[in-house]
Amino acid sequence: MSEATEKIEIHRGLKGVYFDRSRVCYIDGRAGELRYRGYSIHDLAEHSTFEETCYLLLKGELPARAQLDAFAAELKAARTLPAPIYELIRTVKAAHPMDVLRTAVSGLAAFDPETSDKSPAATLRKGIRLTSQVPMIVAAHEHIRNGREPVAPSPKLGHSANFLYMLKGREPSADAARLMDTDMILHAEHGSNASSFAARVVAGTDADLHGAITAAVAALAGPAHGGAAENVMRMAQEIGDASNAAAYVKAKRAGKEPVMGFGHRVYRAEDPRARHMRAGVEKLSREMGQPQWYQILEAVVEAMKPYARHGVNVNVDFYAGVVYFLNGIAEDLFVPIFAVGRVPGWTVQVLEQIENNILLRPLTEYNGPAPRDYVPIDKR
Repeated sequence: MSEATEKIEIHRGLKGVYFDRSRVCYIDGRAGELRYRGYSIHDLAEHSTFEETCYLLLKGELPARAQLDAFAAELKAARTLPAPIYELIRTVKAAHPMDVLRTAVSGLAAFDPETSDKSPAATLRKGIRLTSQVPMIVAAHEHIRNGREPVAPSPKLGHSANFLYMLKGREPSADAARLMDTDMILHAEHGSNASSFAARVVAGTDADLHGAITAAVAALAGPAHGGAAENVMRMAQEIGDASNAAAYVKAKRAGKEPVMGFGHRVYRAEDPRARHMRAGVEKLSREMGQPQWYQILEAVVEAMKPYARHGVNVNVDFYAGVVYFLNGIAEDLFVPIFAVGRVPGWTVQVLEQIENNILLRPLTEYNGPAPRDYVPIDKR
């Protein structure tokens, strides 16, 4: 059978297509299971730190104490931005924070001493630097757009606590810092999602890490990928009271509209990351004297139970947005916070791509007009 007449099977969105192997992230969507390098997300969320999880993802194993201390020191040493990046942020400060982040990450390529070195070792070092620089960009932009000077990082605080400190200008409570740490662990890596795939496509062309991460940020900015947390908080505010949740869900389903924070391209069971944010929302909303937000979310979950058998279950972003809201974080920063936690995941995806690099170049089946003759413009 010729290629022209052979039946071509189309996998729209590349759904169900395996394009490579990975030693990093295991996902069982039917069982609702997620592992980083073989370790359950539940164990990591409950017992690990972002720094330790970051080390695991980037280097393959959990660190010994001395290794973790050295790695944490390396992250702290990278908490610096060139002066021109601050000026760049000031120039584009009116843009959406994701657009500012994308522009600033791209701009950092001009100042990184190893931009042109695409070796695995240099890529890893750049990934570590970007892991520390991305939260600095997000926090600096928040202050600059509000007419304030950026807050310098604190050398005594860990990654997540320091991010909250730079963002809010005061040290967070231990509980708030721990919840943000858990959030970043849960968002650190998730296989070949849209932004990670975008990073791998760029890396596949033998481009540098900054280019790959810039593409990943651009992909994450789309509401179909990273916007759920922001939309869930808007939904909760629209519902207003737990007693309204059932009617809200019924109206959305009747109109064939999605209920924000439910469903996932991979998971048919509940997103295994969701339970860790649920407990945090319950505790934080009670501590903040705003229990209504947790009550609204749980009422929505209850109203959505009949649809769970169809694979429409709660995902991690359902609870994440309320955590950010209760911390007094602006809604348009919810997706940038996702990016803050995902940098090590993007980096390790690029590292795996360049290990045995190949240009990612899928095909599209042509279904346009049959061959036809060109007609000169004066005869049309």
